[in-house]
Amino acid sequence: MMSRVGALVTLELPDDSPILALPWIITFGPLDDDEEWEPVVCGPYERPHALALAESVVADEELMAVVEPLLPRVSAEEIRAEIAAAQIAVEAEDEAADLDDTSIYGDYEDLGEEEVIGESPRQPAHPRQPPDPTEVRAGIARIAAMLARR
Repeated sequence: MMSRVGALVTLELPDDSPILALPWIITFGPLDDDEEWEPVVCGPYERPHALALAESVVADEELMAVVEPLLPRVSAEEIRAEIAAAQIAVEAEDEAADLDDTSIYGDYEDLGEEEVIGESPRQPAHPRQPPDPTEVRAGIARIAAMLARR
């Protein structure tokens, strides 16, 4: 019997992207549209921890994991601006179906294409080991310190 494993989706970013330093979240959901349950959102994590945890969870499960940056917004105006940008992006997509994927991210010119880990030729033969909980806690502390400085 063939075993089916999950999928991991994230952004492929250049090594010098400032987005890499942001906190990251993981959203776990059903792999198939036939399944109906509420997605589970975890984080924030540092990106390497988020990727390793997501890979570890979906390696043996029929789950979808989306690893994405958490964009800290500290005012209602900033949140409204993000919502407006998302709404404009959808309208623009509807009007011009040939838009580049990165155009929907507004001012974040350094965002790259989505990378589906698990279908990527660079995928490791085995999923990475999840980080030790102590490492994750230390990463969360670094994220908290970074967010406090913003």
